[in-house]
Amino acid sequence: MKKLSKMFIALTCVGALLAGCGSGNTAQTPAPAQKPAQEQSNSGSTTKTSGEPVTAVGSTALQPLVEQAAKDFMAKNAGAQIQVQGGGSGTGLSQVASGAATIGNSDIFAEEKKGIPANELVDHKVSVVGMAAAVSPKVKVDNLTKQQLIDIFTGKITNWKEVGGDDMKITLVNRPKSSGTRATFSKFALDGKEEAEGITEDSSGTVRKIIAETPGAIGYLALSYFNDTVKALKLDGVEANAENITTNKYPVWAYEHMYTKGEATGDAKAFLDFILTDEVQKKTVTELGFLPITDMKVERDAEGKVTQK
Repeated sequence: MKKLSKMFIALTCVGALLAGCGSGNTAQTPAPAQKPAQEQSNSGSTTKTSGEPVTAVGSTALQPLVEQAAKDFMAKNAGAQIQVQGGGSGTGLSQVASGAATIGNSDIFAEEKKGIPANELVDHKVSVVGMAAAVSPKVKVDNLTKQQLIDIFTGKITNWKEVGGDDMKITLVNRPKSSGTRATFSKFALDGKEEAEGITEDSSGTVRKIIAETPGAIGYLALSYFNDTVKALKLDGVEANAENITTNKYPVWAYEHMYTKGEATGDAKAFLDFILTDEVQKKTVTELGFLPITDMKVERDAEGKVTQK
């Protein structure tokens, strides 16, 4: 009887121990791994951004496109910081070359700007822009020959009556020598001739305002800046429009470059990739008066040599 009692007590203790061990194993079994909340919220994003500020400085002709693209990029990528500033193509090239800016916006090739180490910069062509002589709507002239245009900007022709307009003094509105718009207009519309003294303004928006408010004024603007306050003149009877620019029938146009010092990385690369997407090229680019790179039927190098694609 005593042996049976001892055996019963032993079996009871073993059962209790086994139950205790089983209970401990259940409590320690790890739950399925969960993604952190931040990782889950970002899983639908196509672009990972670091939040490091990207500065894009330079061409005021390109500025409206870069500003709109930056706004759209930041809306899609929380934490991204794209800061856009003007200052002219020369400023953009010098600042990106010195490391003061992440991206240098330019209407000209880096090779065309003296003192810029073009071999250290990587060119990202993001669009094409046409440029045209701009006048006040009060100027009753719609077309100029290239020679007439050269004579006006070099100071040989000083009154609109000399080219078929009213008896009205011509007021020149120029750009500073750092301007890519000036370099392009001078090279392809004025055959490189030196411009006469006139009102000099850096900002395309300010140039447009002066031309619009000054009877007899003439300057030049990227097509992206034309509105109903200023009028674009034909050159040798050819209108500055997309069809004529893509074939080089209208020759006053430029690539819009966004240069980086070395290969683009991080948020700068993500931003540049975004600008080249169909979303930007087929919508924003055309809406703002630029031409997508893919629309061009010709190519032009830094020396100005044009070849068919």
